[in-house]
Amino acid sequence: MKKRLIYIAASLMAAGVAVSCHKVTVKATTELTPDVFPTDSASYITASGPAYVALRGNMAAEWFFQQTYSTDEGIMEARGGNWYDGGQNMQMHFHNWTRDNGYLNGNWYWLSTIIGTVNQQLSILGKNEPAGAAKDQNLAELRMVRALAYFYMMDNWGNVPLDTLYGDFTPRDKTPRAQVFSWLEGEIKAQIPNLSTTVSTATYGRFTQYGAYALLAKMYLNAQYYTGTQRWNDCIAACDAVISSGKFSIASSANYLKAFYPSNGPTSVGSKEEFIFAIPYDPSFTNTFPFRSQQYHARYDVPRSMGKVAAGAGYNYFNIPYTPGAPASTLPEFYANFNDANDVRNKQWLVGKQTLPDGVTPLMITTTKGGYDEINWKGDNTPYTYQLELTPDVVLRKSVAAFDAGNDEIAWNMGYRNIKFYPDASSATRDQNNDVPVFRYSDIVLMKAEAILRGGTATLGATALSLANNLRANRTTSAPWTNITLDSIYNERSREFAWEAWHRNDMIRYGKYEGKWGYKTNTDQYRRIFPIPTNAFAVNPKLTQNDGY
Repeated sequence: MKKRLIYIAASLMAAGVAVSCHKVTVKATTELTPDVFPTDSASYITASGPAYVALRGNMAAEWFFQQTYSTDEGIMEARGGNWYDGGQNMQMHFHNWTRDNGYLNGNWYWLSTIIGTVNQQLSILGKNEPAGAAKDQNLAELRMVRALAYFYMMDNWGNVPLDTLYGDFTPRDKTPRAQVFSWLEGEIKAQIPNLSTTVSTATYGRFTQYGAYALLAKMYLNAQYYTGTQRWNDCIAACDAVISSGKFSIASSANYLKAFYPSNGPTSVGSKEEFIFAIPYDPSFTNTFPFRSQQYHARYDVPRSMGKVAAGAGYNYFNIPYTPGAPASTLPEFYANFNDANDVRNKQWLVGKQTLPDGVTPLMITTTKGGYDEINWKGDNTPYTYQLELTPDVVLRKSVAAFDAGNDEIAWNMGYRNIKFYPDASSATRDQNNDVPVFRYSDIVLMKAEAILRGGTATLGATALSLANNLRANRTTSAPWTNITLDSIYNERSREFAWEAWHRNDMIRYGKYEGKWGYKTNTDQYRRIFPIPTNAFAVNPKLTQNDGY
């Protein structure tokens, strides 16, 4: 059994789902009526599905882009105008985004929709679901989905409107970030007693107590940045609540990459061990919200000539039924973290000269001289065959101003490619079955190690060094570390959580977000938070813009 999609029969609860604090209206396609109203605990869980439908919306695409392309982890440059996308990718890289950036507007709308959907569900189910432990758990899980959305908003936009009452359309200005943090902390702690401690297929994709503790740990690890007050010991305590449960473990070296395969889920190796809270994806699922709700990593990450190609032009290495767009790659500054030849995490990357699956035969590409190099051989239709080689540097050789590397084979093969979310050959579309983890056990281990190293009190007989070495023993055959620094923890996090949308959060905490990488030179610290997007002002005129914008 691959997974249990808890929202597969999700029905929306009224003619519209309104986001009260941001005044965003989302059209509903179905409605709960007396004929279909839930009658037992299982059907009430199904009825709570819209929150999870909304949550999966932008997670694997626009949200990933905002978190990743604004760091040294990833870049999506244009190629002959393709993938310019109104300059939104360029703005992410150069740190010169405006409030009109498409990712910022889309993700604010996405998170607002999650919040409004949960507010509505809490209002309806809170009144109609029979009292008891099942109701308490169901409502607590919904509140945790809302808490995650508010955490993302607080992390990315700082001061944000705070409203949890469905049906109140009074415009509200932003609540200070420290107050949002305090509300979130109290809200999460209040839900923990009602959340399940069961880790199984039945609870996969839903918040358990351990997902709540993981979110608290993430908040406490960043508390000094969010509120001005360090909370290292609270972070450690939240991590210990997960560790002491004995419900999770670090995936073995043999299972690490399998945790992200298309077959991942509650019964699959790797993900079964590590995933504390994950978002299930299924290409057969039809979305009812105006979001992508698809897992498209291979579309962006796989080189064009390693997907479906014209006869003789390449080799469909991954046996996927489409030609990848292939605009995304990492930058040399980030890939420098992968400097241990014995580390299994190196295998999530495609680098250098490529071969067929036998590992020996060169993967040859047939094109023309002009198709290979449009700058030096433009218009030359002489046949040209070469071995596919992915080069480390992304060079804007056509136009820096247009963020354009060119529309030829040289350009399309720039940058090392991440295939952590391994291409899904079973899907008939570009969508993938790979579930996306939000919180993993390895993150708990490294958050605790970092909190100890920053001044927290070691517990459970573990030190920062022993925790890190415990993780590394399952990732590399190299010798254990004999000492540990904050920088070594940062580098380890870069290796462990590549392509999981946490690097921006890490860079800010480590004071590295103002650094220089690729073509980016902007060092403005106010860019640690994004501007309130244009669309938000259109529906809530009481908002005020963030400093610097």
